[in-house]
Amino acid sequence: MTLPKKDEILAFAHIGDLHLTDAKQRNFADFLAIVAQIEIELGDAIDFVTLPGDNADNGKPAQYALAATALKMLSRPVHIIAGDHDMEQGGLDGFYAGLTSEKLPRALTVRGQRCLFIDVCGPGRGGPDFRLGADQLAWIEAELAAAGQRRETSLVFMHTYPADLKGDGETEALNRLIAAHDVALVDMGHTHYNELANDGRTIFAATRSTGQIEEGPVGYSLTTIDKGVVSWRFKALDGGFPFVMITSPADHRLLRAPEHAMDGSVEVRALVMGRRPVAKVECSVEDGAWIAMRRHGSTRRWHAEVPVPAQPLATITVRAVDDSGRPGMHVVRAATDRYVPPRRTANGSDAASIGAWPENDIWGTQLGPNRNGKPS
Repeated sequence: MTLPKKDEILAFAHIGDLHLTDAKQRNFADFLAIVAQIEIELGDAIDFVTLPGDNADNGKPAQYALAATALKMLSRPVHIIAGDHDMEQGGLDGFYAGLTSEKLPRALTVRGQRCLFIDVCGPGRGGPDFRLGADQLAWIEAELAAAGQRRETSLVFMHTYPADLKGDGETEALNRLIAAHDVALVDMGHTHYNELANDGRTIFAATRSTGQIEEGPVGYSLTTIDKGVVSWRFKALDGGFPFVMITSPADHRLLRAPEHAMDGSVEVRALVMGRRPVAKVECSVEDGAWIAMRRHGSTRRWHAEVPVPAQPLATITVRAVDDSGRPGMHVVRAATDRYVPPRRTANGSDAASIGAWPENDIWGTQLGPNRNGKPS
């Protein structure tokens, strides 16, 4: 099925740092299973798949060959960036030869949103010497400015938080650019744990590793951008389908603009993912009566207009049932115009972390190379 261009919701799957070594290791089997699940169950429900770096644990050709073999199963576009482990052979020649011929940085527009895939490893000396370089920084500035002129929301894909950049003034420069433009999301790897940060304008999303697991189950994340609203869910590999994502309104933890808060009533929008046909989709507010949701034409979007209670936060639940009777559900705690968001730190780091969100497999323990765990 070819989705119509009027379907403005961008959706992508993020498979965390692979750290592939050889075909006998568990992480390669997990990677194969994740790729197969995405291909079979998600199909055209997503626009692309992204890998955030540290694809080959030692940057060796045979390790990239494993990744390339698995990725052949995917019919959706795949966008891959480099991590510090991809630099272990002294550069990124093996990365480009083994996984992609497209040089970083690169940009493309998907459903009216500009996606920037950048390289914070190649300009450095290897290891955690994360840098942008003057040319790439100028390219980012030009891309964000042009996207703004076209009224496009931007997404930035990079291996790590901007605060981890080592180049003189690069963190400050990138933070200024993010603050000056409509950057809805910075999508990252490196941490090895799931983490979301919200500086009040931009969501920073890190998905846990596939190959070096410090906490939580094997899986991948799914992200949607719906008219500037960011939704993020972790999909455990052994979790079932249908998989529901409320794309709007935003959970209060991911509220990034006052106009995204609810007032009086709201259109609830959701995607329902899974290979089986959907039999029924409905939503409720504050555990009230279930309201039938309708599919918007031939698009992926299900929607319904619902009343909003006069209180700061309201629980919105969407549940779906496929033709086999299997259920799926997503719950958000959405903000109304009475909600007062907390003060945020905007320095491109985890200082703006939303903290633990256990029902979304975010544990807040930071067991990984970025903070409390072993070095990557």
